[in-house]
Amino acid sequence: MTILLLGSGGREHALAFKLLQSPLCTQLFVAPGNAGTATIATNILLNPNDFDAVKAFVIQEKVEMVVVGPEDPLVLGIYDFFKKDTELNHIPVIGPSKLGAQLEGSKEFAKEFLIKHKIPTAAYDSFTAETVEKGCRFLETLQPPYVLKADGLAAGKGVLILQDLEEAKTELRNMLVHAKFGNASAKVVIEEFLDGIELSCFVLTDGKNYKILPTAKDYKRIGEGDTGLNTGGMGAVSPVPFADATLLEKIETRIVKPTIEGLQKDHIEYKGFVFIGLINVKGEPMVIEYNVRMGDPETEVVMPRIQSDLVALFQAVAHQKLDEVHLEVDPRSATTIMVVSGGYPEEYEKGKVITGLENIEDSLVFHAGTKLENGKIVSNGGRVLAVTSFGDTFQEAIKKSYQNIDQLHFDKMYFRKDIGFDLT
Repeated sequence: MTILLLGSGGREHALAFKLLQSPLCTQLFVAPGNAGTATIATNILLNPNDFDAVKAFVIQEKVEMVVVGPEDPLVLGIYDFFKKDTELNHIPVIGPSKLGAQLEGSKEFAKEFLIKHKIPTAAYDSFTAETVEKGCRFLETLQPPYVLKADGLAAGKGVLILQDLEEAKTELRNMLVHAKFGNASAKVVIEEFLDGIELSCFVLTDGKNYKILPTAKDYKRIGEGDTGLNTGGMGAVSPVPFADATLLEKIETRIVKPTIEGLQKDHIEYKGFVFIGLINVKGEPMVIEYNVRMGDPETEVVMPRIQSDLVALFQAVAHQKLDEVHLEVDPRSATTIMVVSGGYPEEYEKGKVITGLENIEDSLVFHAGTKLENGKIVSNGGRVLAVTSFGDTFQEAIKKSYQNIDQLHFDKMYFRKDIGFDLT
């Protein structure tokens, strides 16, 4: 089977790694890919959001399945584009419909879905530039800290958590009136702050049946001790040590099942991943957000733990037969540490030559922001590499990742030295 995987990050390198383990995958194209995917698959210089270009390539290369990594093509409606095209509608697209993708594309849509289907989440309201002063008054009714979320896609950076009321009002005006996050913050959701510890639940669904993938926890802040600016994620651990059988049962019955049932009740076509961002509040799971694809860097710890054939799972999704396949998971812990460019998530330089990759032992290195330049692997983004390791405990796995990071070098490289610090 010839497969086209859309995307260019660490998530896509991890998906490519897993897809290529399947005997069903005879050829894998990655568009546009990175220096890591170039070593195992065929990179194609193609914009995943240019659906006409994707169509031409799919027909030319007789692609038989399209796997969508990032959120943008999903929110723009690539699933619907294939479904409505008579030359393409026989080709399965792993990802939700445009309507389903609104669970990530619009924070307001997601909150309305959660409330409608009685799925536990924080109290909220949403505001626009015209109602900004009403939003400021709503802030006055809440206890600090104050949570402001850009309604649209903001590359994981559209959430502000602020302690000071006046600062929260100022930032609300910056988002709504001064377009701090561009069109993404034309509408802002203000949420009640939930105090607890976060984790991620990943679900693969065919729209009717579902499989719950391994749990993971990522670390969003740039600084140690979870301080500083939010990033796309600085590391991840799977499974989550505090996610015991009781919590997992609550997550499935109160959140996963009503989510999949809600999609059916609302006639939302959905064949792909549901990422459920959760917070454990005194043993009670509540939903912070939905994403409509795998998270990054969580994919880099979840995918290596899946022992089942991923292509076979995707075929079952395409034919709504996910209930007929078994999901096998490696019982060991996996951890990943992100190595990033100095200055990230603010200004940083690209084009730094990366050395030491050939010295990695007993760890997987997934490329996130890299490219090939004159035969050398150079940095090409804020998050550059993800070093993933297995261990009988997450502490053992983390130690292995740090030992291997010591073999790597590029100018101004940075990584957090405390991933897993808050877990026992």
